[in-house]
Amino acid sequence: MKKKILALGLTAVMAVAVFAGCGNSSSTEDTNSNNENVSTEGENSGEATLDYDKIIVGLDDTFAPMGFRDENGELTGVDVELANAVSEELGIPFEFQPIDWSMKETELNNGTVDLLWNGYTITDERKEVVSFTDPYLENRQIVVTMADSDINSIADLAGKTVAAQDMSSAVDAIEGKPEVKDTFAELVTFETNDQCLRDLEAGRSDAVVADEVLVKYYISQKGAEKYKILDEDFGEEEYGIGARKDDTALVEAINGAMDALKEDGTTKAIGEKWFGDDIIK
Repeated sequence: MKKKILALGLTAVMAVAVFAGCGNSSSTEDTNSNNENVSTEGENSGEATLDYDKIIVGLDDTFAPMGFRDENGELTGVDVELANAVSEELGIPFEFQPIDWSMKETELNNGTVDLLWNGYTITDERKEVVSFTDPYLENRQIVVTMADSDINSIADLAGKTVAAQDMSSAVDAIEGKPEVKDTFAELVTFETNDQCLRDLEAGRSDAVVADEVLVKYYISQKGAEKYKILDEDFGEEEYGIGARKDDTALVEAINGAMDALKEDGTTKAIGEKWFGDDIIK
């Protein structure tokens, strides 16, 4: 029998946990499930009903620290823990489906996954095909080079090879500054950010443009003294959770669950665990 959840209003407070992270895989991974029906009431009028046996979360499972695999091959990270907590709050089991992140909106809208949740940047272009939750984390698109590089500003990228993840917000940010991009010797793209950074380390690329949260976590694991992050960046942005355009009830339910998790201190604990600070909105 399908689980039905009654969510009243935009600020519905839900009830009970989960996990999240891009690669190609046909299998999904279960989180804890709660098979009891849940009915909750919010403060505003307007009734919306969720009707899911489970919710499939699409992610890039190489995007540390938001969603990635630990040394045991288990999914972990900021978004994985947030998704687990929302699953518990809603009382609906979540499954994680690693996907080709360059095809994320296609995978969402063809029904392969129900949510995109993995450091997913809110943009006006994406809003045309995706319904976003409220933003929950701020980020920047930064430039990282090796420590001994002669690149010290964005202007120094002229004549250089710059790497970024294919179909990512980093590429969008670069293309949003054509006066800068046109000075590059080449913009090369890879399926994952890890591949971009390995290309930098191998000396084939001169710089990488990527999410600040990912770069800072990556270099902290590899030895931050080996790298240099420029003071200039390609712009600020916000992360949100993406659902199908017409799935407003699910968006409202997740917003309500996230509000409840902020109230009870769950988001604070997750932020402090991964970032050393309460930075989740």
